[in-house]
Amino acid sequence: MRRLVAESRLSVDDLVAPLFVREGIDEPQPVPSLPGVVQHTRESLRKEVAALADLGLPAVMLFGVPAAKDAEGSGAWSPEGIVQVALADLRHEVGNDVVVMADLCLDEYTDSGHCGVVAADGSVDNDATLERYAEVALAQARAGAHAVAPSGMMDGQVAAIRRALEQGGHPDVAIVAYAAKYASALYGPFRDAVGVSIAGGGDRRSYQQDLRNRREALVEVTLDVEEGADVVMVKPALACLDVIAAVRATVQVPVAAYHVSGEYAMVKAAAERGWIDGPAVAVEQLAAVKRAGADLIVTYFAREVAESL
Repeated sequence: MRRLVAESRLSVDDLVAPLFVREGIDEPQPVPSLPGVVQHTRESLRKEVAALADLGLPAVMLFGVPAAKDAEGSGAWSPEGIVQVALADLRHEVGNDVVVMADLCLDEYTDSGHCGVVAADGSVDNDATLERYAEVALAQARAGAHAVAPSGMMDGQVAAIRRALEQGGHPDVAIVAYAAKYASALYGPFRDAVGVSIAGGGDRRSYQQDLRNRREALVEVTLDVEEGADVVMVKPALACLDVIAAVRATVQVPVAAYHVSGEYAMVKAAAERGWIDGPAVAVEQLAAVKRAGADLIVTYFAREVAESL
């Protein structure tokens, strides 16, 4: 009877698996702060995505870990960049059976660790960054991405990427926009996974959302939809359930939520100590995100939850 009258349901169809692929390694490398998560080789990535496809998972999101970085983050748009070659691998492996998304940002590739091009005064140059984002979008689309996911929170990023995709002959590539990405302390394990630290001990508060604000997030989300976003993302998930609900009530496009590395790592750490039932808490948390209004959830729990559902 409880199943019959349940108001919301969590299913495999709701889940997106974030995956890391690292250049220049011969075997997968565990991420210590993310138990169960690894930096993949190209070969292990292919095998993992094939296994996820067999579980019925509908989508994955790729993050690259390059062997070298520079001031502009040129590896992000190089045809030989790690994400581009991995995208081609995956499209060959799974075709259209899995939606292959690519994170679109520069922080993994810049020596500054910032999500954009750093100006002479140390600030991030928004407009110069948009030009790079357009190049990255085209490189990812040419490599086979079904969707690109701009996560840098630059003003006008969706419009610049949509224009580049249209003019470049890739109008069907979707944009999954990080529309309300907060400057959160919950991203630490992710930065370990991609090897990112911000030069000079800086932060990203000048371009990520203030955690105290909700109305501002709705303005950002609305702008992204007007600029052509196909999906809007709220990040982090559990810390922003109110924002997810407000976004769901505001827009008609699908709403994504990113259950982030810190949210995952806390569950794993507590479960390892026997303080909680980890698998049960994972499902409870993701069900809460779904109940708040998310249509899709990016989560490091994707595989193990898919295996249990």
